[in-house]
Amino acid sequence: MQLGSIEAGGTKFVCAVGNEDYRVQDKVRIPTTTPEETLSKTIDYFKQFPEIKAIAISSFGPIELRHNSPKYGYITDTPKKGWSNTDFIGRLKQDLDVPMYWTSDVNGSAYGEYVMSTLFNENINSLVYFTIGTGVGAGAIINGNFVGSLGHPEMGHVRLKRHPDDLDFPGICPFHGDCLEGLVSGPTFNARLGKPGKDVPLTDHVWDILAYYVAQAALQETLMLRPDKIIFGGGVVSEDFLVKVRAEFDKLLNGYVSVGKLEDYIVMPTVKDNGSATLGDFALALNEYNK
Repeated sequence: MQLGSIEAGGTKFVCAVGNEDYRVQDKVRIPTTTPEETLSKTIDYFKQFPEIKAIAISSFGPIELRHNSPKYGYITDTPKKGWSNTDFIGRLKQDLDVPMYWTSDVNGSAYGEYVMSTLFNENINSLVYFTIGTGVGAGAIINGNFVGSLGHPEMGHVRLKRHPDDLDFPGICPFHGDCLEGLVSGPTFNARLGKPGKDVPLTDHVWDILAYYVAQAALQETLMLRPDKIIFGGGVVSEDFLVKVRAEFDKLLNGYVSVGKLEDYIVMPTVKDNGSATLGDFALALNEYNK
């Protein structure tokens, strides 16, 4: 059986075809330009695989997830230029007559990590997946189900206590200024230091400031959801950075609740090469086909 995955990002779409064992059989990257050009190329790609039984889409957003909404399947009021109020699912269904599952990009990644944990027989019933890159977002799963019914979570836009050495930085979020995304996303390096994060050594104090903020996000989800683990992916995150995050988290939590060994609780993605969303999409497409 062939299944389709669309990881729709603000920079590129990663389209893939795989099987019910979640193995990738073919993959292509399509630059995110205009909705019509990008979605037309996406459709043309999947038309090469007439045996596909279902497709799952995990998209940048915000998106409309409520099936009873007239805008179900839309990308709604996104800061991505030209993409606001794009009927994503409607455009695909004009040319691709297969069941489709629609969710956020981080939900797709979260589900991929959840599926991987079941494949490895980990005793995981819940998790939170953060991505920290050009933007910041997170998805949460409890007992195999996504958190959120009115819409998908927007954990990247929570407010935080400011680091005393960072009070003059206004943040870069166009909506909230100094929310989590406005303080720790990739572009904040250029805003603070005038150079990209890849050129900033881990010894620079800015990484300690970012770790303080990311640890607060982990603390919030720990105390609200009590997940089995919190996963951090995206271009800003590395294992060395998570060492700093764990240290800050440990101080903030101050032993209030038990989360087990921090090295097993705050972790990098299990699926390598940013493949969590693709794996998750294959699993979600299979679920949709079997309904």
